[in-house]
Amino acid sequence: MLQFGAIGERVLLTLWVGGMWTVGYIAAPMLFKVLDDRQLAGMLAGHLFQGISVIGLLAGTLLLLLGMMAKAQRPWQRRWQTWVLLSMVLITALFQFGLQPMLEDLKQRGLNDPSVAAQFGRLHGASAVLYLINSLSGLALVCGGLSWRTRTEV
Repeated sequence: MLQFGAIGERVLLTLWVGGMWTVGYIAAPMLFKVLDDRQLAGMLAGHLFQGISVIGLLAGTLLLLLGMMAKAQRPWQRRWQTWVLLSMVLITALFQFGLQPMLEDLKQRGLNDPSVAAQFGRLHGASAVLYLINSLSGLALVCGGLSWRTRTEV
Protein backbone atom coordinates (compact mmCIF):
# COMPACT_ATOMS: atom_id res chain seq x y z
CA MET A 1 0.00 0.00 0.00
CA LEU A 2 2.80 2.42 0.87
CA GLN A 3 4.62 1.66 -2.37
CA PHE A 4 1.44 2.39 -4.29
CA GLY A 5 1.32 5.81 -2.59
CA ALA A 6 4.86 6.63 -3.68
CA ILE A 7 4.11 5.41 -7.20
CA GLY A 8 0.88 7.41 -7.27
CA GLU A 9 2.78 10.54 -6.26
CA ARG A 10 5.29 9.97 -9.05
CA VAL A 11 2.51 9.44 -11.59
CA LEU A 12 0.71 12.64 -10.53
CA LEU A 13 3.92 14.65 -10.68
CA THR A 14 4.88 13.16 -14.05
CA LEU A 15 1.42 13.80 -15.49
CA TRP A 16 1.48 17.45 -14.42
CA VAL A 17 5.09 18.37 -15.13
CA GLY A 18 5.37 16.26 -18.28
CA GLY A 19 2.13 17.77 -19.51
CA MET A 20 3.38 21.30 -18.84
CA TRP A 21 6.56 20.70 -20.81
CA THR A 22 4.69 18.96 -23.64
CA VAL A 23 2.00 21.64 -23.97
CA GLY A 24 4.22 24.68 -23.41
CA TYR A 25 7.32 23.75 -25.31
CA ILE A 26 6.17 21.28 -27.97
CA ALA A 27 2.43 21.41 -28.73
CA ALA A 28 1.76 25.17 -28.53
CA PRO A 29 4.80 26.24 -30.60
CA MET A 30 3.97 23.49 -33.12
CA LEU A 31 0.44 24.86 -33.52
CA PHE A 32 1.79 28.28 -34.47
CA LYS A 33 4.32 26.73 -36.83
CA VAL A 34 1.91 24.38 -38.64
CA LEU A 35 -1.33 26.35 -38.76
CA ASP A 36 -1.62 29.34 -41.08
CA ASP A 37 -4.42 30.84 -38.97
CA ARG A 38 -2.74 32.40 -35.90
CA GLN A 39 -6.10 33.02 -34.28
CA LEU A 40 -6.98 29.32 -34.51
CA ALA A 41 -3.52 28.35 -33.25
CA GLY A 42 -3.94 30.71 -30.29
CA MET A 43 -7.39 29.37 -29.50
CA LEU A 44 -6.17 25.75 -29.57
CA ALA A 45 -3.08 26.59 -27.52
CA GLY A 46 -5.29 28.38 -24.99
CA HIS A 47 -7.42 25.25 -24.60
CA LEU A 48 -4.30 23.13 -24.10
CA PHE A 49 -2.99 25.53 -21.45
CA GLN A 50 -6.36 25.54 -19.68
CA GLY A 51 -6.42 21.74 -19.71
CA ILE A 52 -2.95 21.41 -18.21
CA SER A 53 -3.87 24.07 -15.63
CA VAL A 54 -6.82 21.98 -14.45
CA ILE A 55 -4.59 18.91 -14.28
CA GLY A 56 -2.03 20.97 -12.35
CA LEU A 57 -4.55 22.29 -9.85
CA LEU A 58 -5.89 18.79 -9.17
CA ALA A 59 -2.52 17.01 -9.14
CA GLY A 60 -0.80 19.74 -7.13
CA THR A 61 -3.54 19.83 -4.51
CA LEU A 62 -3.49 16.03 -4.18
CA LEU A 63 0.31 16.02 -3.90
CA LEU A 64 0.19 18.68 -1.18
CA LEU A 65 -2.42 16.70 0.75
CA LEU A 66 -0.40 13.49 0.40
CA GLY A 67 2.70 15.35 1.61
CA MET A 68 0.87 16.66 4.66
CA MET A 69 -0.39 13.17 5.55
CA ALA A 70 2.90 11.34 4.98
CA LYS A 71 4.91 10.11 7.91
CA ALA A 72 8.27 11.74 7.46
CA GLN A 73 11.30 12.69 9.49
CA ARG A 74 10.56 16.38 8.98
CA PRO A 75 7.12 18.00 9.22
CA TRP A 76 5.54 18.96 5.89
CA GLN A 77 6.07 22.68 6.56
CA ARG A 78 9.83 22.19 6.74
CA ARG A 79 10.25 20.41 3.40
CA TRP A 80 11.32 22.42 0.35
CA GLN A 81 9.05 20.25 -1.82
CA THR A 82 5.98 21.56 0.01
CA TRP A 83 6.85 25.17 -0.76
CA VAL A 84 7.75 24.47 -4.39
CA LEU A 85 4.47 22.59 -4.90
CA LEU A 86 2.47 25.30 -3.14
CA SER A 87 4.02 28.02 -5.28
CA MET A 88 3.31 25.97 -8.43
CA VAL A 89 -0.35 25.54 -7.46
CA LEU A 90 -0.68 29.25 -6.68
CA ILE A 91 0.95 30.26 -9.98
CA THR A 92 -1.34 27.84 -11.82
CA ALA A 93 -4.40 29.29 -10.06
CA LEU A 94 -3.24 32.83 -10.88
CA PHE A 95 -2.93 31.87 -14.53
CA GLN A 96 -6.23 29.96 -14.69
CA PHE A 97 -8.42 32.39 -12.77
CA GLY A 98 -6.58 35.69 -13.28
CA LEU A 99 -4.43 35.99 -16.37
CA GLN A 100 -6.32 33.63 -18.68
CA PRO A 101 -9.70 35.42 -18.32
CA MET A 102 -7.98 38.78 -18.80
CA LEU A 103 -6.24 37.53 -21.96
CA GLU A 104 -9.55 36.16 -23.29
CA ASP A 105 -11.26 39.48 -22.60
CA LEU A 106 -8.56 41.36 -24.50
CA LYS A 107 -8.86 38.95 -27.45
CA GLN A 108 -12.63 39.53 -27.51
CA ARG A 109 -12.08 43.29 -27.55
CA GLY A 110 -9.89 42.89 -30.60
CA LEU A 111 -6.14 42.91 -30.93
CA ASN A 112 -6.31 45.36 -33.84
CA ASP A 113 -6.45 48.22 -31.33
CA PRO A 114 -2.80 49.08 -30.50
CA SER A 115 -3.49 49.75 -26.81
CA VAL A 116 -5.35 46.43 -26.44
CA ALA A 117 -2.59 44.62 -28.32
CA ALA A 118 0.06 46.19 -26.07
CA GLN A 119 -1.81 45.18 -22.92
CA PHE A 120 -2.27 41.67 -24.32
CA GLY A 121 1.47 41.48 -25.04
CA ARG A 122 2.38 42.48 -21.49
CA LEU A 123 -0.02 39.94 -19.94
CA HIS A 124 1.09 37.24 -22.35
CA GLY A 125 4.72 37.96 -21.44
CA ALA A 126 3.93 37.77 -17.72
CA SER A 127 2.12 34.47 -18.18
CA ALA A 128 5.06 33.09 -20.19
CA VAL A 129 7.49 33.99 -17.38
CA LEU A 130 5.22 32.38 -14.77
CA TYR A 131 4.87 29.29 -16.96
CA LEU A 132 8.67 29.04 -17.23
CA ILE A 133 9.00 29.36 -13.45
CA ASN A 134 6.44 26.59 -12.98
CA SER A 135 8.13 24.39 -15.58
CA LEU A 136 11.54 24.74 -13.93
CA SER A 137 10.04 24.26 -10.46
CA GLY A 138 8.36 21.08 -11.66
CA LEU A 139 11.64 19.90 -13.14
CA ALA A 140 13.31 20.49 -9.76
CA LEU A 141 10.68 18.29 -8.12
CA VAL A 142 11.10 15.57 -10.73
CA CYS A 143 14.90 15.62 -10.36
CA GLY A 144 14.94 16.07 -6.58
CA GLY A 145 12.01 13.77 -5.83
CA LEU A 146 9.14 14.39 -3.51
CA SER A 147 10.60 12.19 -0.75
CA TRP A 148 7.58 12.66 1.51
CA ARG A 149 8.12 9.33 3.21
CA THR A 150 10.96 8.01 5.32
CA ARG A 151 13.33 5.62 3.54
CA THR A 152 11.84 2.56 5.27
CA GLU A 153 8.35 3.34 3.93
CA VAL A 154 9.27 3.49 0.24
